[in-house]
Parts: sequence; structure tokens; C-alpha cells
Amino acid sequence: MSETGCRHYQSYVKEHSYDTFRVIDAYFAACVNRDARERKAIHCNCFECGSYGIQLYACLHCIYFGCRGAHITSHLRSKKHNVALELSHGTLYCYACRDFIYDARSREYALINRKLEAKDLQKSIGWVPWVPTTKETNLLLANARRRLVRPNQTIGLRGLLNLGATCFMNCIVQALVHTPLLSDYFMSDRHDCGSKSSHKCLVCEVSRLFQEFYSGSRSPLSLHRLLHLIWNHAKHLAGYEQQDAHEFFIATLDVLHRHCVKAKAEHDSKSNSSGSGSGTNSSNSSSSHCYGQCNCIIDQIFTGMLQSDVVCQACNGVSTTYDPFWDISLDLGETTTHGGVTPKTLIDCLERYTRAEHLGSAAKIKCSTCKSYQESTKQFSLRTLPSVVSFHLKRFEHSALIDRKISSFIQFPVEFDMTPFMSEKKNAYGDFRFSLYAVVNHVGTIDTGHYTAYVRHQKDTWVKCDDHVITMASLKQVLDSEGYLLFYHKNVLEYE
Repeated sequence: MSETGCRHYQSYVKEHSYDTFRVIDAYFAACVNRDARERKAIHCNCFECGSYGIQLYACLHCIYFGCRGAHITSHLRSKKHNVALELSHGTLYCYACRDFIYDARSREYALINRKLEAKDLQKSIGWVPWVPTTKETNLLLANARRRLVRPNQTIGLRGLLNLGATCFMNCIVQALVHTPLLSDYFMSDRHDCGSKSSHKCLVCEVSRLFQEFYSGSRSPLSLHRLLHLIWNHAKHLAGYEQQDAHEFFIATLDVLHRHCVKAKAEHDSKSNSSGSGSGTNSSNSSSSHCYGQCNCIIDQIFTGMLQSDVVCQACNGVSTTYDPFWDISLDLGETTTHGGVTPKTLIDCLERYTRAEHLGSAAKIKCSTCKSYQESTKQFSLRTLPSVVSFHLKRFEHSALIDRKISSFIQFPVEFDMTPFMSEKKNAYGDFRFSLYAVVNHVGTIDTGHYTAYVRHQKDTWVKCDDHVITMASLKQVLDSEGYLLFYHKNVLEYE
């Protein structure tokens, strides 16, 4: 990548210098002071439609603001202007190249503006690119033979020993290790443990497992340390009997989440005590944390928001509540409310999950609008989606009469769009396409059985994980499997 952008931007700078970029970035992208914020609030809207959308562009050749898509493109084409500045992230766009461009000197000016903005708002800079120090540069040059992952290599694949009915744990670990964002986090050594004894920290153990998976060794791993930590922090899973993989997955996320919150609370407490000598309220605020408001890596990847709308049948008053979720559990059996039809596909399950349900006369609620108990309907929709959506197909049915496993085949896609199930289908911002990357299966009955997993190792490369045995698998094998837990990763990630 060139350090001076494209030839069109070089021509622009030669003719106009960096002055226009510096001013527009300072006032409409970074907003370095109060005056800049007021100017942006008043003037920064699309000249064509008046929109104050998330992504606006400013033409650097003339005074023009246009929203992403037809409006800014039409202006640049008709005026024969090449360079525009995207105002959400301060990135340069070249119309002639049809691409975003990088210019080192422009980024230096932009960083100065971001520092002025941070100083004026008394906040930290949200993101700063990594630039190696002289010492780090010398280390990189001295260690030129770094590991390179090529297609068809087995690095990142490790079998896991069965410690006695622990196949449920092995499958979940394989799925987590092959979660791209989680892998990026642990492989970049982002976890800073504040615990006095790291051997008691589950996050440290998971970080160690990632290092083991990508060490290049092919011998099977033993998860006895992980299992012991889970037993200590999730007592209901302690014991040598077979456990439910879904229950283990949720318990693992919960323990990881609690460890991350605790580590952040300890870090903040130390920062407050060293800075002011009185950090008494930081731990209390962290301990009263609510899922969905946390910024730990678990919630960043796995937490979405479910919207529940209860509509009064008398006055049509709507009561809306929001609940965070780590997974979506989908019923597979027949239901009397929908004509006794059983779902055949994952889409069928989601349509049934988000369909309005009449609660009936036996479940009347007090309407906040008409102040009386009335019959109502309840409907779920997805307010926000996480980067990773996990679907739990409820194959184990427990009732007063009988416990049984539902083994009916449910077709699930490799890729699909979640937009139809969003709360705001028309106004929702973002790309809601997801791709399958892991499937956990259960073979056997409700009383006895065995868990295996399919994981996407590289693009278009799938493997089957059966405890310590790792074998290549075709996409057809994955899609023909029964499916108990399905893991989908978002195709396009939006950054705030």
C-alpha cells in the first residue's frame, strides 16, 4: 500500500495542499471544539435529501455534503471531482479509484485533530494504529522466520482427549477456538489478568488454550485444567456424568464474562486509587453490571438484544421490553397455536419464534394504557444482533409424561440474511448476513449419546472434531448433519 495515497490524491494535494483536508476533518469529522460540533450539527447534512445519516461524505474540491451511495457519487461524477472525506471515521475516498485510500501525512493531521477532540471532551482517543518502536522493529527484523499459515495446513487444529464423558466440553471448545473474533482477541494477547494467581482465572486458561492450538503441535490436548475451573465456578456442572453441550456453552460464556468484569473492576480500582486515592465506588458499579451494557470481549461478540412487544387487544397499546441474549433457543415440536405444523428448516423455526402469539384469556395482563386486565398478543423480534449468533435447536423435550429426543432433520443454510427478523426491518442500519462456521451434533438418545462438532478451519475447508480424532469433512456432510447448536458469524462488521 502506498504511503501517499493514489496518484489522483497526489495531484489534488499538489494543487490544493492539505489545508482543505485539515479544516474539514477538524470541523466535520473530528470536531475539535464546541464550535466545530455546533457547525456539524447545523450544516452537516446531505445536500440532496437532507439526511443526517451515519455515513456522510464531504467533497474536498467544493462545498458539498452527500450521503453514501448515489448522492455523493452523482456529485463527484458530474463535477469531475475525485476526492471526498468520509466523516464518520475520517477516511479518504477516491472516486476515480472507486476505493478508500491511505495517505500518511493526512493521517498525521487527522491524529492531531483526534487528540484535540479528546482533550476538549476530556476523553481518551478511541483507537490509535499500532506503530512499531525502534526496539520492536529490530526484533521483527531479527526474527524474519515467522510462522505463515498456508492453505491446507493443520495449524489451529488439535484433537481433545475425552476425560470420561467430556465430549460435550470438547465440542464447545472447538467451536470457541474457531470463532474468528475470539481468536483475534486471544492471539493478540489482549487479556490483561489482574488476578494474583492466574491458574485460577478461566480467561487465562482459555488464552493458554488458543496458544496451544496454534503452536503447531499435533498431539491431542487435555482440558483437565479447564474442566476443573468450570467445576469451581459453575457448581451445577461438577461431576463425571454426561452434561448438556448447550448448558456448558452458556455456563462457559457466563464464567468468562464474570472474570472479564472482575478484571476490569480491579483494574479501574487500581487506577482510581493510584490517581486520587479514593476508588470506593468502582467495584460496586461493576458488580451491579447488567448484560448488554458490558464492553468485555464476550459481550462484544456474543450479546444481542431481544425485543418483546405485548399488544393489548382492547386498545392496541404496546408494551415493549428489551432483554439481552447469548443464544436463541428454537422449539422443534408441534404447537397447537400454529396448526400443529412442525418446522422443517432453520428459517421456519425463526419465523415461528418471531410470530405474534395470542396469550389467551388465562394469561390476561394489566394494560398500562387502558388500566385494565385484557387479553393480549406477544411477539419477539431482534433489536440488535451480535457478531456471532448461536442457535440452540431444542431437541431434548422434558415433560411430566415423557422425556424424549426430537431427531427430526432441520435444514440449515450456509449463509442467510437475518433482516426479516429484525425489529426495524426498513430503518435498520447495517448488514445482517451471516455465515455458518461451526455445528455441534448429538448422536444417541436423551439418556446416552455422544457429541461431535464440525468447524470451518479455513475458507471452504471443514473438519469433523470427534474428541481426539480430527478428519476432513465436506460441506454436504455438515449440512446433512442433525444439528444441535449452530454458530453463525456476521459477514460484515460495523465499527462505532
